[in-house]
Amino acid sequence: MILRFLKISLFLSSFLFLTGFVPLPAVLGPAITAATSGNLVKATAQLVFDNEFKKKTGKSSLGYITEEVSKNNQEKRFNKDFKDLIEKRVKIVHQKLVDQNNETKIIKDFKILVEKRIQLTHKKLIQQKINQ
Repeated sequence: MILRFLKISLFLSSFLFLTGFVPLPAVLGPAITAATSGNLVKATAQLVFDNEFKKKTGKSSLGYITEEVSKNNQEKRFNKDFKDLIEKRVKIVHQKLVDQNNETKIIKDFKILVEKRIQLTHKKLIQQKINQ
């Protein structure tokens, strides 16, 4: 009985390793599930699910999940970079507005000073005309 089991195991393992007919990862996962849990139905369901998933998406379930997670990480990284860029721009604009408001006060003060000088100069010119 043991000799027969070894012959069948040798035949199946040589079939798996020497031909490209059965993809090893697709069979290895359900085989490990069947060996660890002892549930052949669960292992068969996993194999069928993986095969159907590969037919519909063209990728293994693990490859598809890995790709989706990496896409999600890239989107999060892009969103974080975009958020940082926006925050940096807002700070720059805020600082420019603060500086501009301070300049406006200086400009207003300068404008008032110039207007006073113009009025004084105008009064002097009028007095000079009157005196002539």
